[in-house]
Amino acid sequence: MTPLPSLAKAALAAIGLVACMAVSAQDYPNKPVKFVVSFPAGSGSDIYTRLIAEDFRADLNQSFVVENRPGASAQIGSAYVAKSAPDGYTLLMTSNTAHAANPSLFKTLPYDPVADFSGVGRVLFMPYVLLVAKNSPINSVRDLIDRARAKPSSLSYGYGNSSSQVLSAAFSRQAQITSVAVPYKSAPATVTDLIGGHVDYVFSDVSSVLSHLQAGTVRAIGFSLLQRSPQLPNVPAIAETPGMEGFELTSWVGLLAPAGTPRPIVDKLNAQLRKTLAKPQVRDKLIAMGAEVVPSSPGEMDEFVKQQLVSWGSKIRAAGIQPE
Repeated sequence: MTPLPSLAKAALAAIGLVACMAVSAQDYPNKPVKFVVSFPAGSGSDIYTRLIAEDFRADLNQSFVVENRPGASAQIGSAYVAKSAPDGYTLLMTSNTAHAANPSLFKTLPYDPVADFSGVGRVLFMPYVLLVAKNSPINSVRDLIDRARAKPSSLSYGYGNSSSQVLSAAFSRQAQITSVAVPYKSAPATVTDLIGGHVDYVFSDVSSVLSHLQAGTVRAIGFSLLQRSPQLPNVPAIAETPGMEGFELTSWVGLLAPAGTPRPIVDKLNAQLRKTLAKPQVRDKLIAMGAEVVPSSPGEMDEFVKQQLVSWGSKIRAAGIQPE
């Protein structure tokens, strides 16, 4: 038998690989899938992910397990997924903390936000809310600024992730105030200490503090939007305060897979994500939390991450934050 030319062998190998990938995608998922969240239980990302995972579980007839791997401003969970097998069974529900802010806040990272991941799809945008304790003497953004200017460094704020750190620093810079920054290991811990009177104000995503707002243990005095949120129409936008015009910063959440995950599997996950986000029982719950549901294609998610790295990098430099 005449040996096949090398090009023919390569072509047959490629055909075989494509066929295997197609079969793999048809069979996927045939075992439990992990949604890794780089934040603790009760955080905004955790809440969204559990809602989405439950719908994936019902539609794909397979277990989708939420695994919390918090710590180091989302670096631990992100690095874990970056080093996982690219087979679609370990996914990362990421946010602007890990994939927009961290690269400009830390000199080195245990993961590359672009090279180590493949986009599956964007999920949502979420505004931040500026909070004070229920018994705080601070009643508005104007009041907070005036008190901080009258006695520099007399007020303190807590932050539990890179996003709230950047937002708080940007707020201080534009408001021309000096407050004491208090770092925490997680965002929920900042709210706990706010309620306990250990810090004076906190920026948090709406979803993770909705129960506190409803219970009245904290008060919202401003949104990080250019206009008011339909979910909390009585809370003014920070940008409404004179001197704070144009102040806007929102968080985002998206689903990523390790780089090299077969495209048919990525496409199948994206199709399911779009289907899930279109369901009223999911979409309405996310909107009620203050989210704007904004699904995307895998390619759009990849480009979005690159754009956000530039955007958040410029905000961090403008806020005067030096990388650690």
